[in-house]
Amino acid sequence: MDVTALRNDVAGTVLAGGLARRMGGRDKGMLDLDGRSLLDHVIARLRPQVRMVALNVNDDVPRLDSTMLSTAPDMLPGHPGPLAGVLAGLDWTFANVPGLYWIVTVPTDTPFLPVDLVERLFTAVKDSGADLACAASAGRRHPVVGLWPVHLRNELRQALIMEGVRKIDAWTGRYRVAEASFSDDPVDPFFNVNRPDDLATARVLLTRLGCHEPGVAVP
Repeated sequence: MDVTALRNDVAGTVLAGGLARRMGGRDKGMLDLDGRSLLDHVIARLRPQVRMVALNVNDDVPRLDSTMLSTAPDMLPGHPGPLAGVLAGLDWTFANVPGLYWIVTVPTDTPFLPVDLVERLFTAVKDSGADLACAASAGRRHPVVGLWPVHLRNELRQALIMEGVRKIDAWTGRYRVAEASFSDDPVDPFFNVNRPDDLATARVLLTRLGCHEPGVAVP
């Protein structure tokens, strides 16, 4: 696979619009991990894999100044969840990068993302003839980490606004979804920081990771 060509065909959207209730409402993306914010860790891993990165938000906070990323704001009120963030990424890409077919979405609290995430998701779609793809590790799917075709944006808008769909699986269940499985050794690449204790765990995992790359794909 021509990874450079693939990179030019995919835009990235970092989903940073959650309420972070289990973190006491703190902005998870700005939490410090080894001298860098969680968001910086995510961007550093995602940016080399895609043509450009946008940040999905539903507020106006200082993190935007530090990242210098374009923003893809939620267009639906009331913090409707990650599925609305996917729609924001699809709409932003359609409006700003005409002709781009795919976006990949990742949450802002996953600092160990695989460096071959986009390639593996795309391969899963191509090999299976599926409509879209999501990542998996340790026997669990991660629906928020997904590869989405831009042309589905209007169907997703219909589901969100007219049907009230909020769960990702409830919507993706209408399509053929490929799964790209990744190893969780030495670190689960989709470990996410939801609670204060998770941040301490992430510091330990970062040390364990050392020079290894997380998320080697499972054949």
